Amino acid sequence: MSTLAPEPAPADAPHPLDPLTVTELATVVGVLRADTRVPDDSRFWGVALDEDHARRAAPGETRRARAVVFSTSARHAFEVDLELGDKPQTTAWRELDVRSPGCSSEEARQAAAACRADPRFREALALRGIHDVSLVMVDPESIGGFEPPEYAGRRLTWGSVWHRTSEDDNGYARPVQGVVPIIDMETMEILHIEDHGVVPLSEESGVFAAGTVAERPGLQPLEVVQPEGPSFTVTGQRIDWQGWSVRVGFSHREGLVLHDLAFAAAGKGPRQVIRRAAVNEMYVPYFDTASTQYRKNFFDWGEYGAGPLTNSLALGCDCLGVIQYFDAAVLGGDGVPRLIPNAVCVHEEDDGILWKHHDGRTGRTEVRRSRRLIISAFATVANYDYGFYWSLYQDGSVMLEIKMTGILSATGVEEDEATPYARRVAPNVAVTNHQHFFSVRLDMAVDGDPNRLVEVTAEHEPDPVLDPYGNAARTVLRPILSESEGALRTDPSRGLHWRVESTESRNRMGEPTAYRVHLENTAVLPVREDSVCARRAPFVGRQLWATAYDADRRFVGGEYPNQAEPGADGVHKWQEENRSLDGTDLVLWATVGSHHFPRPEEWPVMPVAKARLRLEPDGFFDRNPALDVPAPNSCHTPGPSAPDHCCG
Repeated sequence: MSTLAPEPAPADAPHPLDPLTVTELATVVGVLRADTRVPDDSRFWGVALDEDHARRAAPGETRRARAVVFSTSARHAFEVDLELGDKPQTTAWRELDVRSPGCSSEEARQAAAACRADPRFREALALRGIHDVSLVMVDPESIGGFEPPEYAGRRLTWGSVWHRTSEDDNGYARPVQGVVPIIDMETMEILHIEDHGVVPLSEESGVFAAGTVAERPGLQPLEVVQPEGPSFTVTGQRIDWQGWSVRVGFSHREGLVLHDLAFAAAGKGPRQVIRRAAVNEMYVPYFDTASTQYRKNFFDWGEYGAGPLTNSLALGCDCLGVIQYFDAAVLGGDGVPRLIPNAVCVHEEDDGILWKHHDGRTGRTEVRRSRRLIISAFATVANYDYGFYWSLYQDGSVMLEIKMTGILSATGVEEDEATPYARRVAPNVAVTNHQHFFSVRLDMAVDGDPNRLVEVTAEHEPDPVLDPYGNAARTVLRPILSESEGALRTDPSRGLHWRVESTESRNRMGEPTAYRVHLENTAVLPVREDSVCARRAPFVGRQLWATAYDADRRFVGGEYPNQAEPGADGVHKWQEENRSLDGTDLVLWATVGSHHFPRPEEWPVMPVAKARLRLEPDGFFDRNPALDVPAPNSCHTPGPSAPDHCCG
């Protein structure tokens, strides 16, 4: 395994869509701190590149950014537009609700320290036999929808509490049940300690680190070797591979972002497919009435941010082969820019058979192996770890695979306690039923603009004259012409999927060129409509939303979901404008996810579970675009049972 260094882009003319750098983030902070509206105690919640401007800008043109800054002493918060370049300056200030900014990692650490220092918190721990508070973990959790009325107007959080038996212990295996601190995130004051009664802590270890578990024998080395290097090239943030070109971006809110995905079939120039792709929001609701569970419903991106939670990836563990890494710059809540080395990984993988046919008459076999380019990042959200793997294929397909792993969020239970909404995974430990929803924003550009969305289903032929045998089924196409029609549900029983069509380009059959959208893993909320979950995240009630592009409508669950009025903003509200979708800059908001019924086999650390979204060409090409993939000339490493020839 090895890593590659990218060819640098010209230093004086970065691409307008390149992610913000550490230097640019520091410039933003410097400009803001020089303003009297930003006192010394101010905190930050991310800086975003103005992508709408970047798409219209030329290389070298002054870049623009948007920052969120708030003061605890002045009790105000602002969203600020800035121009960077030789004379950086602010250009607009918009006041926000002081509760709107999400929680930074720095604030989370401060809140945990405040809890550990509080005498009431220590007293509650002592009742449970915990006296060394340095081994107590507190995860500040978003409180949206459950704000105590006596603390109205405050920026709040509540704490999930865990206990480690040593510095190296897995604290998430020992939930401290019944203790719930309510914290003012501006002052770091512990407003109240709820104590719902003592439940015994689990005595079973949840340690799983290397060296703590006896390893199984017989696993032989598996090496990925590319003696002539990879098939992709990297220039700055741009990747070219097997007809594909794509730019790697990164943002505070969404983490990994892909820009300008285009495909060039043999002998033809590049054709646009997707203008922008990113996991736009992650919503995780829990379904339990327990004191430490009922509040749990998280907008993980909108209330914390994917960027700062992104891992620095390790060579040989997260990716295999010849690897290209991209670093990422993020801004801490304290205003200090930080570089995440190896935040994004790019590598190739063998993906089995691409296409094959065996001619039984001649005995000849034609087979081509599939290879895919994977662009990936991992984010850790407290106990859970999420991998986001965008794969590009030689046949023009695109797949997003989301890998869910890490540690289940557990609750403490009595040995004889009924757990109707949870599953026991260890002594005195249960895990609540919950869901993971991932909303994927796809700014489509199939053969450029404009595009339209068409719903496709299968329907039997109702006319017996036309179908005397009763086995005819037709393809039914339903154009989605306006936003009011663009709140859509999946239905696998009817073969339902969607086509994104160009309204201007046609293939040789005279049909619109198109890409097909498949949502392979979906779920619906199993809760009452008046529940906090259903009211806070209406977007999960449909699997696909379609809107016309609007630069100010960036996030499916609303611009600032933290302590916002449930349902006040988001894609369900935008639909009310009912703009035309018949030939427009089309944005899709696709939601994939899973209903997580916990298993003992997922404890103390969870094997990867997956959710997928696929896009595949549907009349975009005139025939199989992968016919030109070379036949394989190396299929095996010689061994005792290996043949002395290959299939090419």
